[in-house]
Amino acid sequence: MPYLSDRKSYEQAAELINLFGDNAGYEAAARADRSRDLGNHVHFCRWRQIERLIVLLSHDQPLGTIH
Repeated sequence: MPYLSDRKSYEQAAELINLFGDNAGYEAAARADRSRDLGNHVHFCRWRQIERLIVLLSHDQPLGTIH
């Protein structure tokens, strides 16, 4: 499971999903790559986490153990 340090990560993932639909993960990956190219490792890691969150949010069924 991805680590989310704050609600803003979820809000950014939801915004990308609303704007880009099925391509939201690709957009998050592109933003991560741009951050890496600029030498901003903090934003690189944040966008990679958001990319993973988008993948999880795209599943219609629960993932992991259900109690």
